[in-house]
Amino acid sequence: MPIHSLDHVNLRTTQLDTMIAWYEDVLGLRRGERPASSSVGAWIYAGDRAAVHLVAVERDAAGAGSDGPLKLEHFAFSATDLAAFEAGLRARGERYRRSDNAATGQAMVNVWDPDGNHIHVDFDAED
Repeated sequence: MPIHSLDHVNLRTTQLDTMIAWYEDVLGLRRGERPASSSVGAWIYAGDRAAVHLVAVERDAAGAGSDGPLKLEHFAFSATDLAAFEAGLRARGERYRRSDNAATGQAMVNVWDPDGNHIHVDFDAED
């Protein structure tokens, strides 16, 4: 059985409420149902899929929110309406970087959430 799509990412954070608001306000995702768990957190939905799982953690003695350095470089979403997305980023004063790839026909908009996680949102370049 080949892998065919990304199901979700799980991010640990020391600023749960800020992260929820950013994913809702900047990326247009929505907080949704999360099964009962021993941990505190939130599931953030893209359509009917819980694409981002946030887990609240305490800062450790070094001031970090994890037991060690995390290795995530980025994760990506596919989207439509590139112009509206970029306009929304500019209106919010969000830092972003756009790169167009003629070989793939994609425009990639790179953004960083409040914890510094790198996300790119992929659009058809003709969108």
